Amino acid sequence: MHDFTPIPALAGGVLIGLASVWLLAANGRIAGVSGILHGLFSLPEARKGLHEAQWRAWFLSGLLLAGLAWQAAGMPVPLRSGFPLGWAAAAGLLVGFGTRMGGGCTSGHGVCGLGRMSARSLVAVLVFMAAGMVSTYVTRHVLGVAS
Repeated sequence: MHDFTPIPALAGGVLIGLASVWLLAANGRIAGVSGILHGLFSLPEARKGLHEAQWRAWFLSGLLLAGLAWQAAGMPVPLRSGFPLGWAAAAGLLVGFGTRMGGGCTSGHGVCGLGRMSARSLVAVLVFMAAGMVSTYVTRHVLGVAS
């Protein structure tokens, strides 16, 4: 907790909340990042339509550009060193598999689902949190890997 930054954390949370409400109000869509990414590449061409592909591409571009804008503004960007690219790729594939198996990701269930009082999302978030806690404990205390 020595690197806790409450103001940027609060600002980020407010922006995420506003963006998810805006997407739901404007498009009637849930701001689940894994579903948006999956839908961008999996929609049949006959059904896809320009508008459908455009909002998904703009949403995902905004996520990437926000990080670049943060860095360009001179804000701190913590980088993790000593983590091999192969492990990062394997972790990404496991996360992708888990989001498909769980019917959504932390943004869809945690931000949007809990906000809509979805029991399914509550269960998903509890499972996400428990898995994260167990993974952290095993990584740090059983395997002895420092972060």
